[in-house]
Amino acid sequence: MPVVVFVLAVAVFAQGTSEFMVSGLLEQIPGDVGVSLGTAGLLTSLFAAGMVLGAPVMAMAAGRLPVRYSVAAFLGLFCAAHVVGAVATGFGVLLVTRVVAAVANAGFLAIVLAALPRLVGPAVIGRATSVVVSGVTVACIAGVPAGTLLGQVWGWRSTFWAVAVISAAVLVPVWVMLGRDVRDGDQPDGQAPSMRREWSVVRQRPVQVAVVAGVLVNAATFAGFTYLGTITVGASGGARWVPLVLALFGIGSFAGVTLTGRYSDSHRRRIITAGTVVFVGVWLLAALTAHTLIAVMVMSVVAGAVAFGVGSTLIATIVQTAAPTAPRIAGALATTAFNIGAVLGPVTAGLAVDYTDHPATAWWCSAVFTTAAVGVVMTGHRRRIASPVEQMRADAR
Repeated sequence: MPVVVFVLAVAVFAQGTSEFMVSGLLEQIPGDVGVSLGTAGLLTSLFAAGMVLGAPVMAMAAGRLPVRYSVAAFLGLFCAAHVVGAVATGFGVLLVTRVVAAVANAGFLAIVLAALPRLVGPAVIGRATSVVVSGVTVACIAGVPAGTLLGQVWGWRSTFWAVAVISAAVLVPVWVMLGRDVRDGDQPDGQAPSMRREWSVVRQRPVQVAVVAGVLVNAATFAGFTYLGTITVGASGGARWVPLVLALFGIGSFAGVTLTGRYSDSHRRRIITAGTVVFVGVWLLAALTAHTLIAVMVMSVVAGAVAFGVGSTLIATIVQTAAPTAPRIAGALATTAFNIGAVLGPVTAGLAVDYTDHPATAWWCSAVFTTAAVGVVMTGHRRRIASPVEQMRADAR
């Protein structure tokens, strides 16, 4: 595995920390910039929206540039957004920096994921994807808690500075290593497929199955994760166990990504099929035992492992399935699909929780999303099995 893949994972670690860190800083920010707590919550929701919209737009805008230029530009823009955010005195400026950071983050991921086949070769795309995605899981384990602690000691602006420093530290290695490792296809050529032809990839059945399954699996993950802290408080009678439970989810996520990354290139279909089926059972069992702290702890590890194990495998599947037809937007499809899920899951779960007035309802929503994912995956398998038979009949006629 090229060293640059691990360097890219460090950049993703900084970006993952940025995406989730505001939740731990939300009590400090409103009073400092003069807004209400509810208004400050826009810093999180608009970041997610920026990720959804930024991936396809930035992939199209930067798709014809050499990989090293586009990746370095997005990483530099992400770093600059955090520097400006760290010194912002008004909420409007801070909000703009979050949107800019989200767009840069989405563009970075879209280009990096699309470049993985050239970086590592088609045989180990799954493993390389798991390494890159592990940056997010490590952010959940270490980055977000460390950022929260840093904010408590030196103020929320120090966390923004820390993310900017990490991003700046990997900028030069990314530039140098991509220049050495990405050789073929690094320069645009006149034979590149048109953007209209690339977007036609969304009509291909295997791509549709992988994208829709990715949306549903991530919707289940974020619906459950969003209310994990609240459910923990209800099960334990206090907030003291919440950091530990969140860390356990992150540890499970890292384990799931690492384990499936070793086998997804040779057993991708089995991991996705078995994983989504198991995921249904995980959320059902979690919802049924949500009143017990020990069960919440155990299920947070298991849910994190299955969620990110299946999720990273689906990311690799989207990239590998779409890349032959759409080399520039394959990564954007994966990034957009998973961020649509990140928005859809919490919104749906929020409506259900408000209706029932019970946080554990979110985990029942996760079970519903995952059941739908199983249906999509199974339908895709049936179509794949039926296609050769239909082709034989057509040949016979």
